[in-house]
Amino acid sequence: MRRGRRWPSGFLLVTGVMLCALLAPILAPHSPTDQVLAEGLSGPSLTHPFGQDRLGRDLLSRTLYGGRISFWVATVAVSISLGIGLVVGAAAGHFGGWVDELVMRCVDILQAFPGILLAIAFAAILGPSITNVVIALSLIGWVGYARLTRGQILVVREMEFVAAARALGGKDLRVIFRHLLPNIVGPVVVEASFGFAAVIVAEASLSFLGLGTQPPTPSWGAMLDEARQYLLVAPHLTLFPGVAIVVTVMGFNFLGDGLRDLWDPRSG
Repeated sequence: MRRGRRWPSGFLLVTGVMLCALLAPILAPHSPTDQVLAEGLSGPSLTHPFGQDRLGRDLLSRTLYGGRISFWVATVAVSISLGIGLVVGAAAGHFGGWVDELVMRCVDILQAFPGILLAIAFAAILGPSITNVVIALSLIGWVGYARLTRGQILVVREMEFVAAARALGGKDLRVIFRHLLPNIVGPVVVEASFGFAAVIVAEASLSFLGLGTQPPTPSWGAMLDEARQYLLVAPHLTLFPGVAIVVTVMGFNFLGDGLRDLWDPRSG
């Protein structure tokens, strides 16, 4: 795929999945929690295009409603992580000295551990719930944004317009929020698009382990967990939520790659 051509594909994929999730109450043919035990593990049919799970619940409806959970978690977790990362990274890059050393040592410590293991530990300590998943992912998610923001600030702060703002008596906060942060939007947006994909996978992983959404609330990860014991007799139970995760993550990755190519002429 040519440089700059990937973001429309990613945008269309993300928009399509997001609209399906947002319009789930309209698009879903059945309630995601209604049970028909006599029809458990039934395959795709005209009435149930994606089939039914072990309790006879409509898989299409649960897949659509599961997307709402994934997008809600991703939006909230990325927003919190991005806000913390921008503030912390900008302070480290602008002030330098002991502030920079303190921030970067904290970042190094957190990055020394695999992110998903830290998320599992935090979620296990806080208890299984979707709110605690957001908190756990936010506690580790800000690190990447802080490191990226610091690196970009170190470059931008040496430019002439920043020196001019300081010479005119600009205060630190004004320089940071008026002159530095607006000029690093591109890389941050690209990182956030990849962050959405990472959070969706992390939320599905935590729900798969039983640390995320609790029954009967549908979640792609929880649906995969429920379906794994029926993989050989009812493979459709894992197929559709798995495809939903793959398509969504692929869309955000295409979007991030395309935006990076557009804003950085040296890439691609």
